[in-house]
Amino acid sequence: MFLSAGRNFVRNISSYRYLTTTCARMASEVDKAQTATKGEDTIFGKILRKEIPCKFIYEDEKCVAFNDVNPQAPTHFLVIPRQPLAQLSLAEDGDAELLGHLLVVGKKVAKDLGLEKGYRVVINNGQDGAQSVYHLHLHFLGGRQMQWPPG
Repeated sequence: MFLSAGRNFVRNISSYRYLTTTCARMASEVDKAQTATKGEDTIFGKILRKEIPCKFIYEDEKCVAFNDVNPQAPTHFLVIPRQPLAQLSLAEDGDAELLGHLLVVGKKVAKDLGLEKGYRVVINNGQDGAQSVYHLHLHFLGGRQMQWPPG
């Protein structure tokens, strides 16, 4: 009985640490989103120009994919277009093919990374959407059970 209670206590402590760390990271991203502005050079632009080293897990003429430096799940990668689009709400009808391509690439990378049981796709849009980098990017998160509701 004591052993079982001890395991539950350790499990609860681990969950608490994960939750508090995750909440702190989320608060940090929300804080960044409150001060982020459109039109400035972004970290993704610097990555694409190879000013910041980054190992791509996928690349083609339209987009690249790479692991998130601040992962929120065991598997967390980003897919970004080479041609910058500040945010989803600024997409026009002519961007439909690119937007579809980003999703198809993410699906392929997720499969290659073993996310057969599922994954979540997130696009932050604007200040209230906690967008902290104004270069459209799709987050693919997996490797654990996602919770609902997400926000």
